[in-house]
Amino acid sequence: MPDPLLQGLSPVIDSRTRLVVLGSFPGVASLQAGEYYAHPRNQFWPLLSSIWSVDLRALPYRERLHVALQRGLGIWDVYAHCRREGSLDSAIEDAEFNDLAGLKRLAPLLQAVAHNGGESARAMRFTRTLGVQVLRLPSTSPANASWSFERKLAAWREAFNTVGIA
Repeated sequence: MPDPLLQGLSPVIDSRTRLVVLGSFPGVASLQAGEYYAHPRNQFWPLLSSIWSVDLRALPYRERLHVALQRGLGIWDVYAHCRREGSLDSAIEDAEFNDLAGLKRLAPLLQAVAHNGGESARAMRFTRTLGVQVLRLPSTSPANASWSFERKLAAWREAFNTVGIA
């Protein structure tokens, strides 16, 4: 029997969004919590905390999203649905893309798209058609242990600097 079709999370994007970070698809912890980057060892929120000098992990999830949107950051995933056992990107099957072509409609001030990791970056052929800068960032996943936090932070900070939201 195949794994059930999983539903991703809604985009966190508004009219102020200048940079959208695209993950691949939420992991088990994120799907269960209904929150982006909910796994306690995922470095997404700690990286943003360091870039913005705000302890986002101390804030309730809705407030984290408010801070991100207020600063011009949007959060979404490349896949809307998929089948997957566990949380690894390598286990994703039968993936269906989100409406990436509609990003400019959701975020009229969009200046750049940053792919969070290799699986997300496979969608660069679509995001490059948007007419904005497209970046590939090291994954914040705990599975990406080959990059130190400091090395990831430097790459992420550079991306945020390109659109003036660091």
